[in-house]
Amino acid sequence: MVGLSLGEQTFIKGGIDQDLRTDGRKRLTYRPIFVETGIIPQASGSARVKLGATDVIASVKAELGKPNPSYPDKGKVSIYVDCSPTAEPSFEGRGGEELSTELSSALERCLLGGKSGAGAGIDLSSLCIVRGKVCWDLYIDGLVVSSDGNVLDALGAAIKAALSDTAIPKVQVSANAPSDEQPEVDVSDEEFLQFDTSGVPVIVTLTKVGGHYIVDATTEEESQMSSAVSVSINRLGRICGLTKRGGAGLHPTVILDMISAAKHVSEQLMNKLDSEIAAAEACDEMES
Repeated sequence: MVGLSLGEQTFIKGGIDQDLRTDGRKRLTYRPIFVETGIIPQASGSARVKLGATDVIASVKAELGKPNPSYPDKGKVSIYVDCSPTAEPSFEGRGGEELSTELSSALERCLLGGKSGAGAGIDLSSLCIVRGKVCWDLYIDGLVVSSDGNVLDALGAAIKAALSDTAIPKVQVSANAPSDEQPEVDVSDEEFLQFDTSGVPVIVTLTKVGGHYIVDATTEEESQMSSAVSVSINRLGRICGLTKRGGAGLHPTVILDMISAAKHVSEQLMNKLDSEIAAAEACDEMES
């Protein structure tokens, strides 16, 4: 919890009113973003993202599984976030557990669409190997190493980078297995397919402070918020998910205005993130 004096609160809100935040940014400007991929060798894909002083890690593990009977032509994805107690004193005990649950749920809403996978930023159909029998299960784990606000956007960026780093083994399916039995599969140790992240969105959180909203809020700015709306938007400008937090209500016209601003900002963020991911992957290739 951030304890600010009345003068500090006035200074933060006054700066946002004047479109000049305490760190010199405008209302709709992100902090510098840094991406590192391939940091966990035993994972199928991994990445670290630093957004200012906010530092998060995401890893992806691909395992063979069986599709949900309700959706036989789709694979499965689960997302879990852990908040390190060293990242923020409030993360110790129940505070960290509650935030972990909140972040995991928000990421699922933003990236996985509805229960059927409709509107999902991650294409679940691409994870199906044999309809109704074999699929890939992706286990995505996020870790908040240090927090200075806007953790959800940073985790979304780290997951996108980790998926870009993910290599899924090629699978050969036995052709002569009876239709009523589980087919035999041969998982290659040498041939891999790169996971397609072209449809994976970025998450843009707009935080309302006073009469204005800002992107990439710091912890101090978040302490002054009335509400926040997080929108996940893909490269085509389509909204994949939306989540809101904070007790204050928002008028529908304000939400529409915030979504419009998020779309504008998402394009810049997507381009910056893609270039950082490409640079990180090039660096990995040079080192290997």
